Amino acid sequence: MTAAPPVPPTLLSAAQRAALHHVRTRAAAGHGAALTRIEAALGGPVDVEALVAPIRDHARVTLNFHPDRFVAGGPTVAESLARDGRYRSQYETGLSNGSRTAHPGGARDGWEERLFGGAYHRGATRGERPKYGALDLYGHPDGASPRFGSCHVRLRPEVGARATYCHGDSHLGPADIGTIDAFSPVLAGLLAESPNAVEAVGRLPYTVIGHEPGRKLDEYVEAQVHGDIDLARDAEALVVDPSFRGTDTGRLLAVTARRCGIALEWHAGFVLAPDEVDAEFRGAVMVPFAARVCRSYGRDGILDAEVLGRAAASVVREPGAWARWGTRDEVLQYVKQLWHVLVRFGRTDRWAA
Repeated sequence: MTAAPPVPPTLLSAAQRAALHHVRTRAAAGHGAALTRIEAALGGPVDVEALVAPIRDHARVTLNFHPDRFVAGGPTVAESLARDGRYRSQYETGLSNGSRTAHPGGARDGWEERLFGGAYHRGATRGERPKYGALDLYGHPDGASPRFGSCHVRLRPEVGARATYCHGDSHLGPADIGTIDAFSPVLAGLLAESPNAVEAVGRLPYTVIGHEPGRKLDEYVEAQVHGDIDLARDAEALVVDPSFRGTDTGRLLAVTARRCGIALEWHAGFVLAPDEVDAEFRGAVMVPFAARVCRSYGRDGILDAEVLGRAAASVVREPGAWARWGTRDEVLQYVKQLWHVLVRFGRTDRWAA
């Protein structure tokens, strides 16, 4: 067990404290087995505290999101952030770029009950539910999990003390879970998948965010942040896809960053022409679907995050215009999958300085 910074008790509700306690207890019970796995991955005895300390002190949790998607009640994510500077959970927004099951009785509700020992199933409100992100060990400019959005909030390192972590996605029921002060099972899972991750840990802290995108679609340490996320208190930067430069969404994010006193940063973005879309990665339908999106919204016939956002808005507002592609939810799934294609194969040269 490593020493984590204290969390002010007023930041957490009883349910949130119980969730952290449940995960910490499970992780501490598995420390011995995790240590054996870590030593096997690295080929000998190791000082786990020396490995975890730079993660605890310097690695950031990033919360990737699409700023132009509509939340429950009508505003976009960017408008919601601008209104009060709070980052909300999927239970509050009705949005998900993963499983669309954040509601009582849904699949996410079930796996949260197992992961957190039922802590959120004894009268907790929707607003108490955790916010999902990932732990950025590599300093990637597109965030630790761009699968879930084109932009991200980069949190301050102290927020990690009230997060739980798992290696892999929580919907898979991962065995390797922990907190920052009981992190060895998560580290064991990470090193089993990628022993060279220890080199990234050794390079912490990152004094400069890298230039090459990580394109992390599947390999990441998921983080669940417990308690409210107030950008002014908890974030150090809003990192924005450059396709939003000069747009209402981009201006809202800039205003939010300024009001909250945090940095506004831009990463390199992703662009792709429809004829460059891979027909196998997310299925052959991606090729004609990309062409359809670009015909309606593409600037110079090019896909980017802002173009996909306008397509998503159209699907919500005028689903009949997309009826040949399926139901509203089916078409939104295609939008999500096309975003994955863009992250995986997109070029960054259009936005080069």
